[in-house]
Amino acid sequence: MSGIVARVLVEPGTPVQAGDTVVVLESMKMEIAVVAEQGGVVKEVRVHEGDFVEEGAPLVVLDAHRAES
Repeated sequence: MSGIVARVLVEPGTPVQAGDTVVVLESMKMEIAVVAEQGGVVKEVRVHEGDFVEEGAPLVVLDAHRAES
């Protein structure tokens, strides 16, 4: 879903597990949680609060090989 980035909850180096919320989008006055599809460590955050993003755009890049147990 396209929308405005309301909050970025991670930064490079942050460990995440599958299902963790990494970004919150606002669209049509609703907040939508964007969750990690897999566990890993955040390698890159490609958006900032206030950015408009299209559906399917990469928001966060994970390094699954550095996943922490």
